[in-house]
Amino acid sequence: MEIYRALIRARAAEERLEVLFRQGHVSGGLYRSLGQEGASVGAAYALRRRDDATGDVIAHTVRDTGALFLFGGTPGEYFRQYLARETGPTRGKEANVHWTDLRRGFVGPVSPLGTMVGVMSGIALSFKIRGEPRVGMVFYGDGATSTGAWHEGVNFAGAQGCPMIVVVTANGYAFSTPTRRQTRAPGFSLKAQGYGIAGESVDGNDVLAVYQAARRAVDRARDGKGPTLLELRTYRRKGHAQHDPQLYVPPEEIRAWEARDPIDLFRRRLLEEGWAREEELRRLEVQADTEMMREAERAAQDPLPEEIGTLSDVFTDLLARPHWTRPLPAGLPSPGGGWRIQGKGHPLG
Repeated sequence: MEIYRALIRARAAEERLEVLFRQGHVSGGLYRSLGQEGASVGAAYALRRRDDATGDVIAHTVRDTGALFLFGGTPGEYFRQYLARETGPTRGKEANVHWTDLRRGFVGPVSPLGTMVGVMSGIALSFKIRGEPRVGMVFYGDGATSTGAWHEGVNFAGAQGCPMIVVVTANGYAFSTPTRRQTRAPGFSLKAQGYGIAGESVDGNDVLAVYQAARRAVDRARDGKGPTLLELRTYRRKGHAQHDPQLYVPPEEIRAWEARDPIDLFRRRLLEEGWAREEELRRLEVQADTEMMREAERAAQDPLPEEIGTLSDVFTDLLARPHWTRPLPAGLPSPGGGWRIQGKGHPLG
């Protein structure tokens, strides 16, 4: 029931966001995960989630709304971030899901594809060095696997034995390029052999199969057996972003995958196995729709950032806050809680 609730909350949030986008409230892009929610939710559900910086860590993408919510990201934060509100996590300075909370265990993505594999390799390596029983999971789609940064990150993770899962959400396309035109490999999990790490491929629309495969990968990482490349075969039934009319996709292809919708499949199984009753599922669905409508309306009423706010918490030649990995060295001045950058020859080099 928790998994089903996570699935329908993710879809309800994105459906409400699409309404806001069409009304002109969203100034950035909108990237739907329609049809691949099972991959995000099933994988993230296998991890240890905490809110005190002691749990596992994910690096999500713009299509991992379900994973973000499981790790404590709230619909209020989600909508305020997309609407660029002053009350949002980044106070209107960043778009969609590009925000980080290390206490809750999620690291916001950066736009260059593949980059977060290297970032998560470093995070996971820190767990290994400190002897912490924690695991990192990084999500990416098909296209990122063809980048140098993705290759370097996976290779580093394998060589160092990092406790990490590299999730490839194989949704058939990289922007408008079909998978068959960007790699000759018949499956992404086969690439794991080249890095000397474990690899597994499962039906990404079967949320329980995803969860079980992710649990195996998590257990392997926690046992000190290194990273796993996990391929989740799924499909996105929307274009790369909301502005993409998806003209490069045959309509019958979309219809075929619509019949294999992950939420519909799981809902049917819940009923067939006797794990839930129709009225229970319907109640959860109404609750999800109501919650997202309410949170979206609240977010839309919040103010946009004031002009002066654009000058706070950004890089300048006057004041910069210390990076979260580097505590302020003893004896250095700390005006306003940050380091004063004085040019060449200053104490920080």
